[in-house]
Amino acid sequence: MNKFSLIYLLLFGSYAFAQQVSPTDSLQKLTVENLKFNKKQLIIPAVCLTYGILALDSDFLKDLNIEIRNELKENIDKKFTIDDISQYTPAVSVYVLNNIGVKGKNNLKDRSIILATSYIIMSGTTIGLKSWTKVERPDGSSNNSFPSGHTATAFSGAEFLWQEYKDVNIWYGISGYIVATGTGFFRIYNARHWLSDVVMGAGIGILSTKVSYWIFPYVQNKLFRSHKNTTTAVAPFYNGKQLGLGLIMIVK
Repeated sequence: MNKFSLIYLLLFGSYAFAQQVSPTDSLQKLTVENLKFNKKQLIIPAVCLTYGILALDSDFLKDLNIEIRNELKENIDKKFTIDDISQYTPAVSVYVLNNIGVKGKNNLKDRSIILATSYIIMSGTTIGLKSWTKVERPDGSSNNSFPSGHTATAFSGAEFLWQEYKDVNIWYGISGYIVATGTGFFRIYNARHWLSDVVMGAGIGILSTKVSYWIFPYVQNKLFRSHKNTTTAVAPFYNGKQLGLGLIMIVK
């Protein structure tokens, strides 16, 4: 078994247990709507992950990466760093919409736990692959190009927005994916990532959020059991370079 086959097996092995999710009667009483596992939901992320993994060892796909990079390089006048902010836009939109009165599927506490779980899965996967594969970035600045963390973050948030608002207004969900796609494009445009990095990041982001919804009943039951006096708050943060969300929970 070669290295790239092992990556594929590790990724899908870590997610496959979600197929066994069948909440018990007691877990059905949780406030979040339990999403039933559907194999069709794996099609898009599976295609993205497969493409990304194959591109690590395919001369054709590597040449395609270079061809797209060279084509953009000829037409680039200046870089746009909007992707540093747009990666968080879909996820932040969920909280903005709720704050202005457009209620989504879940309450503040539940959706925050789901988002945090997604980010843990997504960031752990991307950081691990970056350290293992050591792919050089198009601009030659470092050897941690594969996969794109910005894109993974954006698509994780896009799937989060989709799940929370697809039943309220489908366009809310679609807009998240449009922003995420734009984030991926600008990662390539700014010579920070190859096409395969972006496609892989998209697959990881989407699947991470789907998994976080599937396993939420168990996370809720094991780690966040109900307390009578619980205060939950979500606050944005910006340290001069990175923008993100912080979850604060006070349990009495």
